[in-house]
Formats: sequence, C-alpha cells, structure tokens
Amino acid sequence: MTPRRGLVILFVADVLSAIGSRITMVAIPWLVLVTTGSAARMGLVAAVELVPYIIASIMAGPIIDTLGPRRTSILANLSSAVAVAAIAATTGLGFAALLVLVAVAGALRGAADRAKDLLVRPMAEAANVELIRITSLHEALARGATLLGAPLGGLLIFWTDAASVLWIDAVTFVICGVLVAAFVRPPEVVADTRRDKYFRSLAEGFSFVRRDELLATMLITTFTINIFASASTAVFIPVWVRDELGSPAGLGLTLGAFSAGALLGSITFAVLATKVPRYLTFAIGAFVGGSPRLLVLGLSDNLALVMVVTFLSGIGIAAINPVFGAALYEHVPKQLQARVIGLVAATSFAGLPLGALLAGELVSALGLTPALIWSGIACLVVSVFPLVRRGPGKVLDAPSTVEAT
Repeated sequence: MTPRRGLVILFVADVLSAIGSRITMVAIPWLVLVTTGSAARMGLVAAVELVPYIIASIMAGPIIDTLGPRRTSILANLSSAVAVAAIAATTGLGFAALLVLVAVAGALRGAADRAKDLLVRPMAEAANVELIRITSLHEALARGATLLGAPLGGLLIFWTDAASVLWIDAVTFVICGVLVAAFVRPPEVVADTRRDKYFRSLAEGFSFVRRDELLATMLITTFTINIFASASTAVFIPVWVRDELGSPAGLGLTLGAFSAGALLGSITFAVLATKVPRYLTFAIGAFVGGSPRLLVLGLSDNLALVMVVTFLSGIGIAAINPVFGAALYEHVPKQLQARVIGLVAATSFAGLPLGALLAGELVSALGLTPALIWSGIACLVVSVFPLVRRGPGKVLDAPSTVEAT
C-alpha cells in the first residue's frame, strides 16, 4: 500500500463516515417523531446528539495523544457502530434510554472525527501532497457528502424504516474502522509521551490558541460566520420565505442555491488552492459568505436576487474551512494538534446551535427585517476584521513546518 493510496483510503473512510452521520441526523429524529409523535422530543434528541459531539471534540484530545489517532479512530468508529446498532435494536426501551444512547453515539462520533483529522497531516506528508490541496479537497468531498447524505437518509427511510436505516449506518461505521485498520498506516503517530495531568494537558491547547494571533483571528471569524449561517438556514430564510413568498418552494430554492454555491466554491478552490494567497482568500471568503446573504433578505423581497446573492455567498464561504485547516496543520506543533484541532472544531460547531437560538430570539423581539439588518451589520463588522489585520496574513502565506519539541 503506497502512501498516496493510504491517503485515498482515509478520504474514502472519512466521506463514508460523513454520509453515515448525515443519514443518522435524519433517521434518529424521524424515529423519535414516528414513535412519540412529539416535535419537541424530535428537536431535543437532535440537540442531545450535537452537544456531546462538541464536548468530545475538546475532551478527546489528551486521549488521542495517548492512544494515537489511528487507534483512536478505529476504536471510536467500531464503538459508534455498536452505539448506533443499540439505538436501532432497542427502540422499545423508552425515550430516556434513547437519549443516553444518542449522547454516547454523538460523543464517539466527535472522537472519531477528530482522530481522522489528526491522520491527515502525516498521511499527506508521506504522500508528498501539499496540505492546502488536501484540506480543499476534503472540503469539497464533505460538501458532497452533506448534499448526498440527508436526501439519501430520507429515501432509505421511505424505502424501509428509520430503525433499518440505523442498522445500515452502523455498518458504515464498521467499514470505516476496518478501512483505517487495514490500509491507513501513517509513518509517524502524533503521540504525547509525557504524563501531564488530563486537565493540564487540555489547558495547553486553550493557551496555545489564545496566544496565537493567526488562529485566534481565524477562529473568531469562523465562529461568527457559523452563527449567522445557522441563523439563516434555521430561522431567517424559512421566516422570510413564509412572509415574503408564502410558498415552501422558495425555501428549497434558496437553500439549494447556497448548497450549490458552496459545492462549486469547494471544487474551484480545490483546483486553485496552491495558486492564491491564502489569508486574503480566507478574509474575502468570510466577507462574501457572511453578511451579504443576511442583508439581501432584509432589503429585498425578490427571490431571484436573493438566490443570486445566496449562491455567491456559498462560493465565498467554501474557502474558509480549507484555509483554516491548512493553518492548523502547518502552524500548530504536532504534540498539541489533537488538543488544538479538537478545541477549534468544537468552538466552530458551537456556533451552529447558538445561531439558531439567537435568530429565533431576535425575530421574536425585533421582527424579521430589523433582525436581519442588525445581524448583517454585526456579521459585516466581524468579517471585515481579518481584512484589516496584516500580521496574521504574513504568517499564513509564508507557512513554516512545525515539528514536535
């Protein structure tokens, strides 16, 4: 098995895991809805899966350092398969038991995803592939998996039922674990041989991000963009469609325009990743991908205009994650990557539920149009911040190889 083939297998496992996760995010809430008839419980179970995922992304760092990312990935994927299979097999145990199993599954998935993240750098270095190329390709594949996973989950539920779909998802986790075990063999394992106390080890990751100007700037920007992206998808766009258009078709068209733009942007950036200034691309992507899609909803009732701006915002936002990912791999010492990458991923994901919550409160308190305008202004202020800071840009566009000490 050559390093390049091992890298390809790692990507196959990651995409398969992503598709399975999207299917789970459709199947479990649907299972709750059809078994309990409660929309409130449906929303609760979705949150119970996401919160442990975020927490595990942070807390698993020292464990990954101890076990190594490859072993952690294998164990977490196989354990995820057991957890998802338990959900499918025990639907009659009651809602409380379901919540516990869903929380366990979410936490294991967070650990598995962070472990796979830690395998990317050594596999890319062994294959002699530039990290920015890898992170941009990963973003394109992740976008494709997102677009495929949710509708596939819906179709599978239509053809079978939610419990059967969860059994299928459990199989995907087993396949991922087997693929990593059999074919992904990094030349070096990111392992921390020190015996620091657990929370002291975590604190090192927090301290590094706080002190690093580049990562702090990019994390604040990404967190903010995620807040308003979630606010748009979960609240602003559905309410705007209801008030201005009165047709659910507009919801599908608007969300589809953003997804299509994000997928096109991801593919385009994967081709151009090594030819463009990275920090400037990140800053422009944040500027285009954030406030315009909010402001156009607040200032216009024209669906065609909203779709065009939303499509362009999708293109812009596609450059953010690949550039940020490359910065993490290149500028974080290897012995800290498990903790720092976990912290960054968790913080970024935390913007998603927060955005939906804040958007709902803003619309209730101010009305839709003022909420959109003020949100657009707030997002604009934050997205301009990277453009006026030159220091981090010089660091990112002249990357250095960081080795463990």
